[in-house]
Amino acid sequence: MQRERADQSSVHRGPVFLRLVLLATACVSLAQTQALQPDDQPSTIHGTVVNSVTGSPISRALVFTPGNHFAMLTDGEGRFEFALPKVRNDNLSGPNGGQRYIFGPTVLMARKPGFLDHPNGQPPIEANPGAEIVLPLLPEALIKGRVISSETDLATGVQVQLFSRQVQDGTPKWLPAGSTRANSNGEFRFAELQPGTYKLMTHELLDFDPVVAVPGGQQYGFSPVYFPGVSDDAAAGTVQLTAGQTVQADIPIAHQPYFDVVIPIANPDPNTNLNVSVSMQGRRGSGYALGYNAEKQRIEGLLPNGKYLVEAATAQNSASGQVNLSVSGAPAQGPSLSLVSNSSIPVHVTEQFTASDWNGQMTWNSGGHSFQVHGPRQYLNINAESADDFGGRGASLRPPTGANDDSLLLENLPPGRYWLRASSSRGYVASATMGGVDLLRDPMVVDTGSSAPIEITMRDDTAELDGTVAGITPPAITESSSSTFTRQSPQAWVYCVPAPDSPGQFRQVGISPDGKFNATAMPPGVYRILAFANQQPNLPYRDAEAMRAYESKGQVVHLSGGQKASVQLQLIASIE
Repeated sequence: MQRERADQSSVHRGPVFLRLVLLATACVSLAQTQALQPDDQPSTIHGTVVNSVTGSPISRALVFTPGNHFAMLTDGEGRFEFALPKVRNDNLSGPNGGQRYIFGPTVLMARKPGFLDHPNGQPPIEANPGAEIVLPLLPEALIKGRVISSETDLATGVQVQLFSRQVQDGTPKWLPAGSTRANSNGEFRFAELQPGTYKLMTHELLDFDPVVAVPGGQQYGFSPVYFPGVSDDAAAGTVQLTAGQTVQADIPIAHQPYFDVVIPIANPDPNTNLNVSVSMQGRRGSGYALGYNAEKQRIEGLLPNGKYLVEAATAQNSASGQVNLSVSGAPAQGPSLSLVSNSSIPVHVTEQFTASDWNGQMTWNSGGHSFQVHGPRQYLNINAESADDFGGRGASLRPPTGANDDSLLLENLPPGRYWLRASSSRGYVASATMGGVDLLRDPMVVDTGSSAPIEITMRDDTAELDGTVAGITPPAITESSSSTFTRQSPQAWVYCVPAPDSPGQFRQVGISPDGKFNATAMPPGVYRILAFANQQPNLPYRDAEAMRAYESKGQVVHLSGGQKASVQLQLIASIE
């Protein structure tokens, strides 16, 4: 019998630092230096590193530039100061000729253990030599706790898993955020956490203590438990962390009997291994594990009382199967699991383009040979993303078999629920349906043997949106005798969020330094237009309930095909 076991891992602790773009120069033309004597020129870059939550200074924080040309620790009051280098200029007046200070465009960074990058990034801070610079650092959040059991000794080493609520492509999901093992006192700790929402669970721990185990007798273990002490993730509590906060999260676990379970494979392939997953009450992320015995061609292991969904997939992900299993106070044998080839869903595209001058092309490389592809594959990319809350397998388009293969096929989709994700370099996806289901709004359901095609309609009657965002300060342009330095990165970001019942599609657009933006090739629809000072990677734009927090923000626009609309926006803060 073999079992899958999660190895201990720790929360990733990469370097924590804050990048702050400091645009400053003291290079001046000869005409300017005549008006500014060398002794009057700023000679230092100085400032303070502070806690971004409390505003208090941070001592012994490292402030440095790339390559460590400048580097120093802040003093007891959080202050730092770098002396600027001088260059000789014999054309300047003064003893031994003049000297001027130079400090070209650079990046200052600050870091200290216990402090993190800001989750949405820090807006650039423009400063000149001699100006007071404030570098804020975000304090870490912590989750501490104990795994509590009456069987203290046996519970030593229970693995605790942390999940973080993150947004992927506009959809909130629970993603692994680290794991650790409880020490001999049952204590665990997760450090360097960003503000956000978290879940905790323990992994199962079987009791193989040879001192108490009786050969052939009843076996025991600790089953997986979600904080604050429930077996179902739907009923699990969440931990909401703010910057610098420490939360105590204790998890009670119970020592309970485990029973042998066996699930035969009806049509095994002796040359193929199987990946096995176990879900309690049909919900993934349960923390249970079973293994595949290739010699006996069966799934086997130990489980406590409960109802389970056991799934198996070939290592090549070409076939899969599932069975329901119930354990009730005795060893259990489930029904035979049959492996069935995963579904391949054809995609049919109807083009309703009005323009005929599109000349895009795409070259495909396969097996050392290159060839041009034709039809919708030239511009359309499609994939299926698991709609499961804890993620899962998806699928993408099958590669073309040759120059004459224009077919589109989502290959090897196991049974489940999926979001259809489509992007196009020509026009937009006006509709996508499967069996009458609107796949731009609802997930598609794939059953064993599903073959109903996805019907997609493409159009190119796009709209255009431009506007101005108030509160954007154009960067200062500082001239030197030889060049002009202007920052080209966006000053802020505009998000075009379609209404839940609108055919519009999400768009992110950068705002130029003069506060203007332009979004071309917008699919027609109703949008809420939001402007932020920073990028919003966790904006849950596909979650109508979560987006209610922005109902009073931005502007709502109705875009029809061929229309050009303009808006004026105010910068808003992100709502965490």
